[in-house]
Amino acid sequence: MTNAVEFAGVSVRRGKNEVVHGIDLTIPQGQLVGLLGPSGAGKSSLMRALVGVQAGVTGTITVLGSPAGSNSLATRVAYDTQSASVFDDLTVRQNLEYARSMLGCDKRRIDDVLEQVNLGEFASRRVEALSGGQRSRVSLATALLADPDVLVLDEPTVGLDPVLREDLWSLFRAIVKSGKTILVSSHVMDEATRCDRLVFMRDGRIIAEGTLSEIQKSTKTTSAEDAFLVLARQDGAK
Repeated sequence: MTNAVEFAGVSVRRGKNEVVHGIDLTIPQGQLVGLLGPSGAGKSSLMRALVGVQAGVTGTITVLGSPAGSNSLATRVAYDTQSASVFDDLTVRQNLEYARSMLGCDKRRIDDVLEQVNLGEFASRRVEALSGGQRSRVSLATALLADPDVLVLDEPTVGLDPVLREDLWSLFRAIVKSGKTILVSSHVMDEATRCDRLVFMRDGRIIAEGTLSEIQKSTKTTSAEDAFLVLARQDGAK
């Protein structure tokens, strides 16, 4: 299977502190990969490095055969940040129109992504009048506009009600089924069951990767949370 992303010896330094330590990782094409760990584990820094917007990166990151951040990846890789990247004084549709003009996408994509994220009825509403979950979906719609091959999602389900979380995970699964790759971060361990493959991070390091069943088997546990706790204790004892 071809890899969508390859990390080789990747570290991230912020000022005097190294917050990500020597990461070696491959992400296969056409899979939904969960990056799980507590706040401060280095998940966001690793994601920002993947999309080429993180300073202080050493090592090599290859995305779809090109160096991370290359101009050729501008529309092939999309990044949805943990904080919604939207303009509050514009309507939902105006936000998407602006993003579309920057990306050079077909106008028809706007209605497509509005339907995907279930925001069609809110298209004419100003973003400042939306709930936090709705604002997050506007940001996600923006990321989907260019129909990217790799979608990087930083905590996309935080603060969402269970029904909307289920809808979004169904959307993510449909996107991956079409041949795309998704890397999604979360600190909610029960979301591990929704991923094809998992990467557990702690203190800037990967402490486990593989399928949930593989990780559970190696830790002799029956849940992602218990598996992470076992691995974290083992890592802390080193």
